[in-house]
Amino acid sequence: SLLFSAIGMNGLKISGNLMSLGALDFGLIIDGAVIIVENTLRRMAERQHHQGRILNLQERLEVALSSTREMVRPTVYGQIVIFLVFVPCLTFQGVEGKMFSPMVITLMLALASAFVLSLTFVPAMTALLIRGHISEKEVPAVAKSKEAYAPALRRAVARPWPFIGAAVGVFVLAMVAFNFVGREFMPTLDEQNLNLSSVRIPSTSIDKSVELDLPIERAILALPEVATVYSKAGTASLAADPMPPNASDNYVILKPKKDWPQGVKTKEQVVERIRKATAPIVGNFYDATQPIEMRFNELIGGVRSDVAVKLYGEDLGKMTATADEIVKVLRTVPGASDTRVAQTEGFPTFDIKFDRDAIGRYGLTVQDVADTASAALGGREAGQVFEGDKRFDIVVRLPKAKRDDLDALGAIPVMLPQTGNGPRASVPLRQLASFHFTEGLNEVSRDNGKRRIYVETNVVGRDLGSFVDEAQKKIDQQVRLPAGSYIEWGGQFQNLQAASKRLGLIVPICFLMIFGVLYMALRSAALAGTVFTAVPLALAGGIFAIFLRGIPFSVSTAVGFIAVSGVAVLNGLVLIAAIKRNQEDGMAVDDAVTLGALERFRPVMMTALVASLGFVPMALGHGAGAEVQRPLATVVIGGLITSTALTLFVL
Repeated sequence: SLLFSAIGMNGLKISGNLMSLGALDFGLIIDGAVIIVENTLRRMAERQHHQGRILNLQERLEVALSSTREMVRPTVYGQIVIFLVFVPCLTFQGVEGKMFSPMVITLMLALASAFVLSLTFVPAMTALLIRGHISEKEVPAVAKSKEAYAPALRRAVARPWPFIGAAVGVFVLAMVAFNFVGREFMPTLDEQNLNLSSVRIPSTSIDKSVELDLPIERAILALPEVATVYSKAGTASLAADPMPPNASDNYVILKPKKDWPQGVKTKEQVVERIRKATAPIVGNFYDATQPIEMRFNELIGGVRSDVAVKLYGEDLGKMTATADEIVKVLRTVPGASDTRVAQTEGFPTFDIKFDRDAIGRYGLTVQDVADTASAALGGREAGQVFEGDKRFDIVVRLPKAKRDDLDALGAIPVMLPQTGNGPRASVPLRQLASFHFTEGLNEVSRDNGKRRIYVETNVVGRDLGSFVDEAQKKIDQQVRLPAGSYIEWGGQFQNLQAASKRLGLIVPICFLMIFGVLYMALRSAALAGTVFTAVPLALAGGIFAIFLRGIPFSVSTAVGFIAVSGVAVLNGLVLIAAIKRNQEDGMAVDDAVTLGALERFRPVMMTALVASLGFVPMALGHGAGAEVQRPLATVVIGGLITSTALTLFVL
């Protein structure tokens, strides 16, 4: 199945990466084969006992064929169910789609090939390889587990309501625990490095930005856990990442954690040490994040921080005042860090107010005066210089010292119209206009034709969802929006909302389809509903697992819940199919349930155990990318524990 998956990945142009190759670790790929092999071995042992001798090849092939036919129905429908539970993952868009779609497609390729092989290659190989005496005894671990399970099962069959009540109680308790689980869009990857985005006043030149970066670099480099620091100010020559001259990116390359000083264990502690080291350096505002994470936030939300409060309206002055109020409120929310408002003002400008009466008295036009001021400040082409095939314009303007001197600007002569044959007279600019340096707009941003100001903040020490919930309540209570203005929440939270809405629509539809498949498999709505009870039990275990490990709910955990639901339904289907077959053979309900559960105890435990073990490396991993896989694996392992334990009793 892995070979077929690789061929399919090549055909679909899916690269081998952390997520796509991680799908190949899933133990649930061999669930179908486990069910077939277990049933084949059991039937071989029964026939061997009946005939009193070792089976020959023809007899083994006959048993393999009959036992495979016996399990075709639950296996086929079980695999269809697993395929359906992953359909919502194929509807992901944007970042989550790019991340999880390769994993899901690879897993589906592996499941499809494993399913075909489990019904063809696996039974044949079982008949060929199992040649000697087949022991009818269980292995010690399974036998002891079965001995402990049998009396508890009989009590559950005799008095089912306490067990059903316990299952309901577990699910209710899980729902209560879920309210204390945080929410985030995607787990944050540990990039091993840091990025400080420094923003100064808009009038800062590129030379001044470089000058201000040097003491920052020296202060950060003095920390023993830092290996290298380098900065990038303004826009590069390729202009792939346009930035104003007053903005810089300071990249901090950290040493391996084993070389960090004693007491410094987390990146948050390193960031705090950097803040303390750079606090005495004035003229900078820092936004501390990671290089890839910063670009990621900027691409998906238009801001570099985790959360953006986007304020839309028409009156820029009122919007700026409201944004300042929002900043004050956000800074009171626990977890807010690097909170700031976009620099809409503060750009140095030179304002000229023309005295139209004076201009008219001198026989001039506003254009004449404006041209003179423009030539003095901005320059005017006075000729060209040729150097081979190259041509350069000669621009004449006042030197910088004169351009910054209001008295010198006021003394600029404005030539009057020619009168008579004498030389043209002139009048000083100050007699025709008043002018002064002031601060104007730095930027005017728009979304869909609406003016926008954003307030951005990072979230430290808590989950994104609870932070936004608290911030929304405080802003609604303490900030009064101007008429015609409204707020939208952006950044990663915007993606979390979009993914949640999409899953909220697609998942119920898929579960209805799964119910239809179960009905087709069991031909009973009651039995299909019974199998479906495995889903909430699996969800309960996943919730407890992430609650105990302190993992927030994210797209990664959502994929884990989807995966464990499929495995839980498969186990339930295998168990119910055995019970239904016993009833069709004429057994009483209690006897059919008891015998079917004991008969299917081994395959149910094996499928759950194999699937769980396949996720253990992901759940305990600490390498690159483990932050994304760990929540998914934790949910699956926790869900399989509760769903398997409760399924063997509740169903």
